[in-house]
Amino acid sequence: MEELIAKRYLKAIKQGSTTESMQDIFLIFSALAGAFENEKFKRIISNPDVSKNQKSDILLAAVKSAGNKDVENLIKLLAEHNRINIIPLIAEVMRKDIAKTNKIYNGIVYSDSDIDAKVIEGLSNGLGRKFDSKISLKFVKENFKGIKVDVEDLGVEISFSKTRINSQMIEHIIKAI
Repeated sequence: MEELIAKRYLKAIKQGSTTESMQDIFLIFSALAGAFENEKFKRIISNPDVSKNQKSDILLAAVKSAGNKDVENLIKLLAEHNRINIIPLIAEVMRKDIAKTNKIYNGIVYSDSDIDAKVIEGLSNGLGRKFDSKISLKFVKENFKGIKVDVEDLGVEISFSKTRINSQMIEHIIKAI
């Protein structure tokens, strides 16, 4: 439900913004979303004893240095409708939309053994050509016997499991006999 609300705000933001201003607004909302990770900040924002105007003033003070009237108006609107808590979700929806617009995605490569940087770069380039996008991959060592590539925003997950390959080879040998 909240994601649908965040997407509506994104749609409104996009109508009055250029690509550059969208990027600026995203950076501001990302910084605000980071503040929501602080427990003290979350307690203040979610406290029913703190008025809407006080919450709005706190957020406006945080973004005042950016000097973006659109962001200030959006924060006032969110505070007025008791939707300040969806700021992190708006930031995430904006990040995904900007990635989709620019065709630039980030992904993760999981494996239990170390993978050479050239192999990861080759995977990035190959997936980038396949999806007509720029994909940058990051390696994470995890207890996964094989290799798994996950590009969440693109909806792509590719995995090569050692156990699955072994079972398929055995199956193929049995069929050949």
